[in-house]
Amino acid sequence: MTEKKIRLGFVVSEYNFDVTMMMLERAKAHAEFLGCEIGEQIRVPGVYDLPFALKKLIARKDIDGVVALGAVIEGETDHDEVVMQHASRKIIDISLDSGKPVGLGITGPGMTRGQAQARIDNSRSAVEACVKLIRNTEHL
Repeated sequence: MTEKKIRLGFVVSEYNFDVTMMMLERAKAHAEFLGCEIGEQIRVPGVYDLPFALKKLIARKDIDGVVALGAVIEGETDHDEVVMQHASRKIIDISLDSGKPVGLGITGPGMTRGQAQARIDNSRSAVEACVKLIRNTEHL
């Protein structure tokens, strides 16, 4: 019996575009390497906006899981911490409510642009986590 092909969606923040678009490209390449099909890709203005699009995408029957991508870089205030705390909390809530996994590929808070660039490959780990959760729980 052949294994069902996993179909992943992606939601990516356009804020810090130079970092996040590289994250998206590496995440998609890793998903294809793992034998997944790439479904819908949605761009949102920033990490704070991810949960809104994520909730709509994860509700689709043709999507098995979603990877959330973004980079929250430290600024002059604590704004980066507030954004990351609220977005990550809503993301896990959406995952649990939908019964579908979300790979958290958002780096930060408290990092510099250089640290964000050094963590671009972390997007592959988010894909890996999402795929493993799908494969390891589909029989439950």
